[in-house]
Amino acid sequence: MKEIRIISPSGVIDPAYIDGARARLESWGFIVSEGRHARDVWGRFAGTDEDRLADIIEALNDPSVDAILCSRGGYGLQRIIDRVPAITKPIIGFSDITALHQLSAISNQCSVHGIMCKHIATLPEDSEPIVALRKILNGEAVEYALPSHPLNRSGHAEGPLVGGNLSVLYGLQGTPYDLRSIYDLRFKISNFRPILLIEDIAERHYHIDRMMRNLRMSGVLANIGGLVVGQFSDCEADPQMNQTVYETIKEVVADYDYPVLFNAPVGHVERNLPLWLNRHTSIDSSPNGALLLNGLDI
Repeated sequence: MKEIRIISPSGVIDPAYIDGARARLESWGFIVSEGRHARDVWGRFAGTDEDRLADIIEALNDPSVDAILCSRGGYGLQRIIDRVPAITKPIIGFSDITALHQLSAISNQCSVHGIMCKHIATLPEDSEPIVALRKILNGEAVEYALPSHPLNRSGHAEGPLVGGNLSVLYGLQGTPYDLRSIYDLRFKISNFRPILLIEDIAERHYHIDRMMRNLRMSGVLANIGGLVVGQFSDCEADPQMNQTVYETIKEVVADYDYPVLFNAPVGHVERNLPLWLNRHTSIDSSPNGALLLNGLDI
């Protein structure tokens, strides 16, 4: 990657974070450009639907742009995702950007689930997410050793990593961008069952239960090779559910035998470790911990 284009396809971003991210990326030797509407404000959105869509299309069509960094998540892509053309270069971001990651998978294009402008601008240079993002931007695979968790299920799985924000994935169910369509496509391409990554923020416990049971009843959870459960930030356990949020997720996947990793450092937290999506990944889980190798060549 040489040139990175910053766009704001969803929520409004503090321009200072764009400035800070740009400065850090340029200090790493990248050329950084901005979408024409990256700093716009239109209610909760960073510009009108048409303006945000135009920035996405312009970045995809510009031959000088090697990767696209989304400035932040929030909300907005659900309004325009069905008008975005095939993805032809890596998209970087998480949260609402999951919609673009889903389209990337359909387009057989790798993307990056990782930190955006705020954390690129403010985290220390030697912090784990920053160090790992720099490796990924240079095209490298990453390796994460994760501590054991009492709810983990042991085993080995490998395949393309897909997914992201659970609420966004749920909102795309029954559309051409849903998980089941992508699983079928990725299995045909790689002959491996995908590994699903999920995370979320500020969702009620019973909403999470509802979304997970939708994925079970729609056949999604029966057709994956492994599950990586990231951070469910500000998702407090509901005493009336009689279990924790993680225990609810474990219960929903109890009928399957693939490995499951809980409490992965991925999501709406400062230690949001970047991961290649739609690239080969392996996970190995045991009572002693887990190893996640991501972005591998096969």
